[in-house]
Amino acid sequence: MSGRVAAGLGQAGTFFAFCLDALRGLGRRPFQVREFVQQAWFISSVSILPAALVSIPFGAVIALQLGSLVRQLGAQSFTGAASVLAVVREAGPIVTALIIAGAGGSAICADLGSRKIREELDAMEVLGIDPIHRLVVPRVVATMLVAILLNGLVNVVGVSGGYFFNVVMQGGTPGAYLASFQALGQLPDLVVGEIKALLFGAVAALVASYKGMTARGGPKGVGDAVNQSVVITFMLLFAINFVITAVYFQVVPQKGT
Repeated sequence: MSGRVAAGLGQAGTFFAFCLDALRGLGRRPFQVREFVQQAWFISSVSILPAALVSIPFGAVIALQLGSLVRQLGAQSFTGAASVLAVVREAGPIVTALIIAGAGGSAICADLGSRKIREELDAMEVLGIDPIHRLVVPRVVATMLVAILLNGLVNVVGVSGGYFFNVVMQGGTPGAYLASFQALGQLPDLVVGEIKALLFGAVAALVASYKGMTARGGPKGVGDAVNQSVVITFMLLFAINFVITAVYFQVVPQKGT
């Protein structure tokens, strides 16, 4: 047991050092613009449709559950505020993170892992090229950008789905749905959602890149690295989401309180 704990701490330390190297690489020149554009296009192409399709049931379930609950409490006028805030603050960034990690992150890990087992990364180091600056940094920046934009799409689709299901299926009032959100919603709610998406995208790209660049054991090792990167990313994302939400409610005063 102690050996596993020591190995886990060692991997955590190595990953932290990897993140610091990637952070230092952000300020180095030249920035790999072509790689950044290619990765941003690829990640967005594999993420947009799944994110839009997943956000519809998320918004619908939240609207249906909250609509039923507020009717029992006699607070139907706050259905819109509760539904929209739940999507913007929590559901939107979480959906974005899951899609980015599952689609974009796994692709990044598989790409870098295949380069590792073909010894391309070792060849780059022999030629004096830093693989982190050349390959990891553009992928991290591209993933962060796509995560921010994707979070906006998820918010729009989720809120629209919640509005449709509340008004059409539950007989809600369109005016009350929008007015309640305007009464309780505020700009920091959207800002914290975008900050979450930004951090989630960075974490997903860093974990995927680290697991890919440390893959061993041939194609099977690459497959194991992809699975591990997705699981580790999900665990880190939920932990980070809890911390950010707790800090947000302590720092930002809420309307109506």
